[in-house]
Amino acid sequence: MNVSYRKYHALKGLVLLLGIVLVLLLAFFATTVGVMDTVPLDVPRALISFFQGNLEGNAHYKVIVLMRLPRTVMAVLAGIGLAIAGVAMQGCTSNPLVSPFTVGISSSAAFGASLMILFGGALATNTGIVLAAFSAAMACAVLVYGMSRVTGMKPETMVLVGTALSYLFSAGTSLLEIFADEHKLSEVVRWSFGSVNGATWPQDGIVALFVTVCSLLLILLAPKINVMMMGDDVLAKSMGIRTDFLRSVILIVSVLMTAAIISYTGVIGFVGLIAPHIGRRLIGEDNRYLIPFSGIIGGVLLLLSDIIGRSVMAPAILPVGIIISFLGVPVFLSLIWKRGRS
Repeated sequence: MNVSYRKYHALKGLVLLLGIVLVLLLAFFATTVGVMDTVPLDVPRALISFFQGNLEGNAHYKVIVLMRLPRTVMAVLAGIGLAIAGVAMQGCTSNPLVSPFTVGISSSAAFGASLMILFGGALATNTGIVLAAFSAAMACAVLVYGMSRVTGMKPETMVLVGTALSYLFSAGTSLLEIFADEHKLSEVVRWSFGSVNGATWPQDGIVALFVTVCSLLLILLAPKINVMMMGDDVLAKSMGIRTDFLRSVILIVSVLMTAAIISYTGVIGFVGLIAPHIGRRLIGEDNRYLIPFSGIIGGVLLLLSDIIGRSVMAPAILPVGIIISFLGVPVFLSLIWKRGRS
């Protein structure tokens, strides 16, 4: 029994390790994709030049260090964060269709960003738009939490309230677009598509802080999430788990991480929904491994989307939000088909 248990953990650990290697390989390849021709060896050379302070003399190296690497890092961080938020929310609600996108967080952030773009005036800078999107996402989370709290913090209530607010904020954004002039309308639409284009190292640093702290906290809560998924709240409560409090913590942490990501990237759907399902097919239901592995899957999905978006219509760049939808829908439908036949 002890030997099989060790083999179980060793196999799961090996899958996680292979996933990390895949992310690193894709990230390395992503830094070589673009209009300006580069070879793989240019990446380490560019990094060496950057740390030596010799970056100014080489345009190729500047493109790699100041443009491609930041957007690649942002794609990995966004994929990891959105996927982990999705799998944690699905676990604590026992609903496989829950994600940051379906509970209104993304649509509320888009509404906040649209308000700032259209009516912010001098405040409608990049920082102002980010703060507006973040504030709107957190406000939506407070509404979902408050209304769910009043009705007893039932998982289905949280989902229904979030879905209703998602439609409400989406309608509000569409209404704002009617009153926008051509320039501001294009900016609102571009933000709502979701993109890692234009990411910078300071932005990566902020997102990395949120993703690291929130992800670690959710991974630490994984054993308790496993218990909550075994049955109703009665079983978890009998084992000393405060289910309402734990569900609230998971919701707050997941929303905080999601809000930090989409405030910089714009609306990116499907990652938080589809990555956990792929993870379950490959590594199982144990959240101790499913949560980090879903993050890896999310990073892979966004990296692939960014690579495709930069390649299919070069020199034009397609937003990752569009590509991930084209990739996500058929994959998700195939997973549903396989589950229905099994």
